[in-house]
Formats: sequence, C-alpha cells, structure tokens
Amino acid sequence: MSVKPEAASALFSGRFALATLSAPDGPAFPALVTADARVLDLRSAFSDEHLTVRALLEDWDRALGRLSALADDHGSPGYRPLADFRVRAPVEPRQVFQSGANYRQHVIDLHVAHRDPADDRPEEERRAEAAEIMDRRAAEDLPYVFIGLPSAITGPYDDVVLPDWAEKPDWELELAVVIGRPAHRVSVEEALDHVAGYTIANDLTDRATVFRRDMPQIGTDWLRSKNAPGFTPLGPWLVPAESVTDPGDLRLVLRLNGETMQDESTKDMIFDVARLVSYASQSAELLPGDLVLTGSPAGNGMHWGRLLRDGDVMDASVTGLGAQRTRCVAEVTR
Repeated sequence: MSVKPEAASALFSGRFALATLSAPDGPAFPALVTADARVLDLRSAFSDEHLTVRALLEDWDRALGRLSALADDHGSPGYRPLADFRVRAPVEPRQVFQSGANYRQHVIDLHVAHRDPADDRPEEERRAEAAEIMDRRAAEDLPYVFIGLPSAITGPYDDVVLPDWAEKPDWELELAVVIGRPAHRVSVEEALDHVAGYTIANDLTDRATVFRRDMPQIGTDWLRSKNAPGFTPLGPWLVPAESVTDPGDLRLVLRLNGETMQDESTKDMIFDVARLVSYASQSAELLPGDLVLTGSPAGNGMHWGRLLRDGDVMDASVTGLGAQRTRCVAEVTR
C-alpha cells in the first residue's frame, strides 16, 4: 500500500526519516524519505546495491551525517514521489525486546481483566491493589522485558491475519526504539546514546493464550500469544532520535473502525526509554537494528470488552512518527 497524498504534509517530525520501500513488482530497498513525501533510493546514493536500513545502522555515526547532507539536496533528480512505492517495515531486526506491564493505567486494567476466577473481591479493591503495586514498581523494581520474534513483523499497511486458533486477539500500540550502536551493560545515563531513532509498533496479543491454563505455575506464554506471523505491524518510518524532542512525551492514539480506543501519553510509562534500554543491555547485547518495544497504554480490547474481528481496521499514530493502517483478515481454515 502506498501513502495517501493527503497524509503527505505531516509524515513525521524532522527533515527526513528512513524507510524500506519497494516498487509494485520490485525488491525492497532502503530509502531516505523527506517531509514533503519524496524518496531517494539509498542504494545509489551509497553506491551499494545490497544496502539495507540495518546496514546503515551498523555504522550509524557515519551514515547519519551522510543522510543529513542528502536530505539538504532533496530537490535533486534522484528523488521520486513516495506515492509510487509500497511501504514495508522500516527495519529487519535481529532481536526484539518487548516490555510488558509498563503503562500504569494499562497494567491496572489488565490486573482487573485477568483476575483469578476465585478472586471475588470488588473491582474497586482490585484496582487499588494494582495501583499500589505500580507505585512500588516505579520506585523499587526493575522493568519486565521478554523476547519477541522478528518473523512476527509486518508492514505498516499490510493486512493482519488473525489465526484461527486466536480466540481473543487484541491490539497494543507501542513506541518502538531502534538501536543504532551496540549496547551491553550500559548505564541509564548512557542508554540514549545507543538509540538511532523511533518508530511505531502494534504488538498484537491473543489474550486467550497469554497464560498457560494447563500449567499455571509456568506463567505467561508469550510465544503462543504474541508471535504469529504479522502480529507486529511496524513503521512506517524510522525517525532519527535527533528529530524526537522528548520520547517521554509522545501521544499514542489507536482507532478501531474510526473509534478511539487508546489515547495516552508516554508520560504514563513506568520505566522510560533510557531505563528500558539500560535494563535489557544488562543481560543481552543490543545490536544495531534491534527493537525495544516500550509497552502499551490503557485502552486495549480487554478493557473495552471488544476484541479484533475479521474486517476490523486499525489506525495507529504516535506524535512525530507518522501513522499506520492495518486491516484484520480472518485466517481461512483449511
């Protein structure tokens, strides 16, 4: 799907962003996208037919200066209209780090929705308990981070196939951090120096398979509930960190068939971007192109009592990072 012309005047903040595009019948290629919806094939600009966005991130310090110079010359003949191309997920990560339970109000809602069947306390009491837990987490505890699969990633305008086994598929709009410099055991103060930029992710989850009912002592089953092919629409743009004034003050909005479901600020995050990146790096080495998903705010389908169905259309946006539109399609059972 190409970008609609009427959206071109407000693609993203800053002078340029990175994207992965393709012609209707051609291979994917890395592109520089300008705010006025023109694109430059970076394979030619960097004289590398095999160049990818991830390769640019491997040498981000050098690439950023070159990209900035190319953006200054956006009237050159090499630029073409964005509308001529299909927009794909902006980067192919090697690793996806996903933060759970990171928005205060969202976690309170989930605490209430996923109650133990034997817990018959009033909702008000359970909400108060969850609020106390969240305050204690922010002050004393560590982020909750788990691993996702790159194979779950799809483009920002691609259809999302709802597996026939997914009984309660749900949306989770998130700010996604893109790593630009290797990060291993970095401090909170150093963490943002390793961030190349930001993009949008919708981390779909099948609520019916989040917990292992057959073995409750094991806890959550993120493989089953979050990693179906296409369950992570990503993009459309990778916006450089220098163009995002404050990742801790961005508005996330998700609309389902035109009705607003999520509308929250990243101010509600319990652990900010720097703390998440630093925490993940204490155990793993974060590599260029890797993603750190920062959690989703309140307003998921469990909160509304309305899960995803065949034909649903999700419109998702994050301040300065653009917007994605995905349509849900039920899997055809063989």
